[in-house]
Amino acid sequence: MTAYLVLIAAVAVERLVELVISRRNLAWARTQGGFESGFGHYPFMVVLHTGLLVACVLEATQQPFIPALGWSMLVVVVLAQALRWWCIGTLGPRWNTHIVVIPGLPLISSGPYRWLRHPNYVAVVAEGIALPLVHSAWMTAIVFTVLNAGLLRVRISAENAAMAQALTQDGR
Repeated sequence: MTAYLVLIAAVAVERLVELVISRRNLAWARTQGGFESGFGHYPFMVVLHTGLLVACVLEATQQPFIPALGWSMLVVVVLAQALRWWCIGTLGPRWNTHIVVIPGLPLISSGPYRWLRHPNYVAVVAEGIALPLVHSAWMTAIVFTVLNAGLLRVRISAENAAMAQALTQDGR
């Protein structure tokens, strides 16, 4: 259980680092004429992702560690983190936890964006399933996945609309 708590703490610290990067990138995007949209769902996203970490700890205290499941899910968590940081590195200052579009800039089509339109969300989905299952927190994995599916439906729709609006304003 101690190792799992360390893993959850490491993911929490990683989230805080993401927020620092996001805040810095948001300030940069605004200086470039960027606009934020779809922010109504953002507080729910923060609560949901914070709740994931809390629920992982709470449920895991009641569940056994199953080595075959736990170790394989840990590999998925590590791969999800690698994909997330690949996305962050590929987008550079354009990466954000908010939906921010800078009119006039083309869509990124390198890195993982060569193959997927929203690779960061693939990382989020994989992590949301795998992180709880590292320590057999089945209910947390199920509840987060269902709630996150609804959130991503709203978020991806808002993100696609913002990008379409920016392309329309840019005359493309």
